[in-house]
Parts: sequence; C-alpha cells; structure tokens
Amino acid sequence: MRILLSNDDGYFAPGLAALYEAIRGIGEITVVAPERNRSGASNSLTLDRPLHLKQAANGFFYVNGTPTDCVHLAVTGMLEHEPDMVISGVNWGPNMGDDTVYSGTVAAAMEGYLLGVPSIAVSLGSFEGRNFATAARVVRDLAERFKVQPFGAPVLLNVNVPDVPHDVLAGTRVTRLGRRHKAEPVVKQVSPRGEAVYWVGAAGAAADAGEGTDFHAVENGWVSVTPLQVDLTHFAQQERLMEWMA
Repeated sequence: MRILLSNDDGYFAPGLAALYEAIRGIGEITVVAPERNRSGASNSLTLDRPLHLKQAANGFFYVNGTPTDCVHLAVTGMLEHEPDMVISGVNWGPNMGDDTVYSGTVAAAMEGYLLGVPSIAVSLGSFEGRNFATAARVVRDLAERFKVQPFGAPVLLNVNVPDVPHDVLAGTRVTRLGRRHKAEPVVKQVSPRGEAVYWVGAAGAAADAGEGTDFHAVENGWVSVTPLQVDLTHFAQQERLMEWMA
C-alpha cells in the first residue's frame, strides 16, 4: 500500500511526525509537505512561479508552495506510482463546519480526491496539541481498514479527533458538517511605523452544533468522520433561478 502524507502546518509539524510514526509500518510512505505553515491556504495552487522540491534530513520532502501544490506535484509528477491513499494532517486544531472551506489540511486531501485517490484529512480537536498520537492512531486504523476493505467508491473523509488519550475516546461517529456563527471582527493595530494593520479575527462559535454534527461528536468525546463532496451546485435553487431569469 502506497500512502502520500501532507499537511498545512509545514513539514516540521509535530502532527505530521506523529502521523508518520503511526502508519509507516503499514505501507510505503512518502511525505510531501509545505516548507512553512500554510494554514488557511484552502485550495490555492501556485501558478505565478516555479515550485522547488527539497528533502529534509528526516527524509520528508518539502515544497515552497501550498498544501494543494504538494499533493498535486507529488501525484502528477514526482511519484513513480500513484498512491493508494492521501492522508493530510494531523492538523494542529479542529477543522469542523465552515472551517473546511478555508482549511489547507482539507484542501490537501481534497486535491488527492480530485485526482482520483481516496483521501483523508485529520485534525486534532483543540489547539492545545496534547494528543497528536491519538489522532494518528485513529487514522492508522482507518488506513488499515482501507487496506483490507477498500471503500469501493471515490471518498474524501474529514476526521476530527478529540484531544484526549486514545483510551478515553467514546468511539467513532459518522457525522455531517455543522455551522459556525459569523467570524469575529478583524483586530486593528498600529505598526511601529504608525501604519494601520489588521489581524483576521477568530472563527465564530458553533451555531449549528446539534446531535449528528461534527461539533457535537467531538465535544462529547467521539471521533467525527464526515464524508465530503466537491460539487458546489445549489440544486434546490436551480428552478427558482430559472424562473427569476425568465
């Protein structure tokens, strides 16, 4: 089994190291990750300059680009054989609900999915970063399940794991994406040169976090596994739009 690992926190991130250690015994593992933290990069591709692929002392490859660049480069040009699976993570912090729109972690997995490779994005459910090994073990179990029991259809899974020891997990639930409130306002500051600068505000609190959502599962100690799709068509509005434009 050939597995491509990537992330959006950079090739030096502890979550990526934990994931590599957890799964390296179940197949041939290649790591291609960004050279620096690219959180929030979403699905951006670098088209205005060339990409450089380098190898770190630990064997991980890194790219001067986005998470999407890393997976695209690896699958379409670097690797001699297409991977059987793409895994992105373990992200430092959750990617639930609306987070998935901005997430570089999810974007890396989505690029694998768009290229026809079963893909998993995995994130730790808090920013305290205490239990990356728990999330890595959860993904190892999923990868082993894929190995012995292929899903049989294109699949993109968004996995969020509570930041607790593995033996404390309540189990696993298949979920849907919740929704967040509107993001907090930007934070305005003044630079040492007297210029106004702005920091993007924090993500809003969960608005739709009822039972069945990823928010609810993680809050209650469950691993959340959400199947994602890429088609953004709002089918329910097609008929109304045709009437409006008539």
